Amino acid sequence: MSKESLYRIGWFLPLRLAQYVVLFAVVVFWMNYPSYVQLQFILYSICTLVFTLLLAVGRRHELGAATAAVVGLQFLFEVVIESTIIFSTGSINSPFSALFVLTIVSAALVYRLLGTLIVASLVSTAYAFIIWMGLYGTDNPNLSVQALKTIFSNDDRAFYSILLHILIFYLVAFISGYLAERLKQRDRQLADTSLALKQARLETDDILRHLNSGLLTVDAAGSIIYFNRAAERILGYREEDVKGMHCEEVFAERMPRLAECLMDGIRDRLEHPRTEVEITSVAAERLPLGLSTSILTGPDHRMRGIIAIFSDLTDAKRLEAKVRTADRLAAVGELSASIAHEIRNPLAAISGSVEVLKQEIQVDGENEQLMDLIVKESDRLTKILTEFLTYARIDRGAYNKVELCHLVGDVVEILYHHPSFSERISVNIRSDDSVTYVVGDENLIKQLLLNLAVNTCESFDENKGNLTFRIVSQTENNRVVLYVSDDGPGISPELLKRIYEPFFSTKREGTGLGLSIVHRICTALKLKIDVLSRVGEGTTFVIEFAACLHHQPGEDTKSAASAASV
Repeated sequence: MSKESLYRIGWFLPLRLAQYVVLFAVVVFWMNYPSYVQLQFILYSICTLVFTLLLAVGRRHELGAATAAVVGLQFLFEVVIESTIIFSTGSINSPFSALFVLTIVSAALVYRLLGTLIVASLVSTAYAFIIWMGLYGTDNPNLSVQALKTIFSNDDRAFYSILLHILIFYLVAFISGYLAERLKQRDRQLADTSLALKQARLETDDILRHLNSGLLTVDAAGSIIYFNRAAERILGYREEDVKGMHCEEVFAERMPRLAECLMDGIRDRLEHPRTEVEITSVAAERLPLGLSTSILTGPDHRMRGIIAIFSDLTDAKRLEAKVRTADRLAAVGELSASIAHEIRNPLAAISGSVEVLKQEIQVDGENEQLMDLIVKESDRLTKILTEFLTYARIDRGAYNKVELCHLVGDVVEILYHHPSFSERISVNIRSDDSVTYVVGDENLIKQLLLNLAVNTCESFDENKGNLTFRIVSQTENNRVVLYVSDDGPGISPELLKRIYEPFFSTKREGTGLGLSIVHRICTALKLKIDVLSRVGEGTTFVIEFAACLHHQPGEDTKSAASAASV
């Protein structure tokens, strides 16, 4: 007998206890508890008590073998007590022979069909022995032989009584054992099916719960019935907080458009295959969502609810904006080259002619101011055209081994002599290593860093502030990150979106091409650039280079170029 057999049949223990109560009533109240049955009944009571305790404790501990042994002893003592009762209450005429049937049925709940038939054989043998003992006893061997002759005589009713009881015992054993066997098989099949269904539900739920896209479902009444982890992350709600609530009640405050799309499906059976809605995050930020809703129908084609799949489009929008910016910058570059070549030569002629006239002709007063204005504006146009040409010529740099620390030092030396620099500006260089090699074009990187430094110096109020170059080597991913930080006025979120646009500048003397050139160089060298800024706290440009850790002198530039594209 297995432990599972005991646990699977939920009414086995009550039946055993009911059998014990019946035997207790017969022995104690009907027979007045005779001395010849006291020992057997005490042992039987002990087995019943131990069996009950073991069955209760066995749900937490491995006690299957001990329980099986105690149950076997209980059946044995039960057959002995029932035999004693039948023998003491009339033998062949005893009304308690049906107790054997209860024992056989109880055995069928524990043992298989074969085991039940063995118990029936034991009961049949005990019953035949009782009848034999009740008819003639065992004091006289000759009488015992006579008893056997009487039992198996066709004219004696004892033979038919014993035969009928034995047939009943075996018939009950076969039927109950067969039904118990089928019940066990059905129970096993049900358990396997339940396990398979549970596994399928777990796998399906795991798939839905771990989707990167948000998934929620509402029933036909608009109540939320499913909310996966991505939906919790994107929308800022927990499933346990919103499950069972109406979608309009949940989403009305921060994302009314989402609730409207869901209710369109419920009220008008309107699906939104692909649409874009805007929601407000928990941090009060506007987030664009790509949303798709579909109607969930049952076998009868009646609507059961709405399924909504959505994703955060913030990164996609940011990438799209970068692509648009890159396209605009490329177009401006082509235009800049054409304009610069067409204007630069006539402008040089104008500027030179004015300088000659200024030396040859003596002018004073307002005319002198006009001459100075022409020269000044000519110089300014020349500067713009120079930046035009610089911007237009940036196409694709040559990949070489560049020592970044030394390059930053050269940029700082150039900055000290630049008109935008002031002695009240403090410049610091910090690096994890004294020598750091990266992949790139030395001239373009120098131009990039100089533009960032000049832009920073021009942004300081009253030409006072701190500029820091910090180089961090990331050996785990073969990258070098350069941070160009300042403690200046910072950039507002509205202006931060436009800093790389050509000719966009907030400075009075700015051309609006400095940061555009920075962005174009990063694009040409495949450098990742990010900017972090807060108004009143300063700005940090983060530039990520491919490290050149294993590049030896004499290697060709193709290996460096391949490292840059990693």
